[in-house]
Amino acid sequence: MSISAAAIALAFAGSVAAAPSGHTQSKKTDPPAPKKTPKLSKWQQHVLEVLKEAAPGDEYFGRMKMSYLGINNTFHDDAIRAGSYTTDPHLINSLQYADEALNAWSKKYPKDPQLARSYFLAFQMYRKVWTPDGQQKAWDYAHIVIQRFPTSYFGKALKKDLSIGYTEHYFASPQPCAALVLTGSSATPSPTPTPTATPTPAPGQPKIDILPVPCLTPTPSPSPIPTGSLSPQPSGSPSATPSPTPTHRP
Repeated sequence: MSISAAAIALAFAGSVAAAPSGHTQSKKTDPPAPKKTPKLSKWQQHVLEVLKEAAPGDEYFGRMKMSYLGINNTFHDDAIRAGSYTTDPHLINSLQYADEALNAWSKKYPKDPQLARSYFLAFQMYRKVWTPDGQQKAWDYAHIVIQRFPTSYFGKALKKDLSIGYTEHYFASPQPCAALVLTGSSATPSPTPTPTATPTPAPGQPKIDILPVPCLTPTPSPSPIPTGSLSPQPSGSPSATPSPTPTHRP
């Protein structure tokens, strides 16, 4: 046998000896360790706590079943319609359903942070309603936002607004004009009644500006029409009207 053939035979024998046996068991691998859930940040924890207190977006309140968006849109749009101020009873009455829904929402979810915006919009609307009831609602709603949501944008804005000075505005009730005072043979109207004095505000209450209105002149009621029967016409045959005499040509 040649040297090269012997070398090949030795190499083949070594490779066979080095080959793994079929009965050798493979090494077991451990299952992958479960990934750890990342820890929530303080902001994420705050958001989760807020969601627990918030009303669902598809829940409706009040007799008209209004959502929080419907409540906000009512106060926002009517504030635009009111202009600088309003005493229009139709506009004021249209607010009662949104106002009722807002209070029903607040009663069921008192810590819902969205209430701060809705009460702020209600305050802006009722501030333009120049009636005693409307002005009182605006005052009450402003303090609800300040007391329950002091760290919100709306709570801070209202606190600053009220610290500058707040005055309620509404019109005085019209009084009947005084009767004419006879002076000699002429009649002169009496002077316009003195406007109602502005009351001094109680401690912790806003200033009040009561605006005078013209006196009210009562409209006389029309005289009733007599219900007696008409007098009958005199009886008798009407006189006959003579027919004209025909004229003959010559």
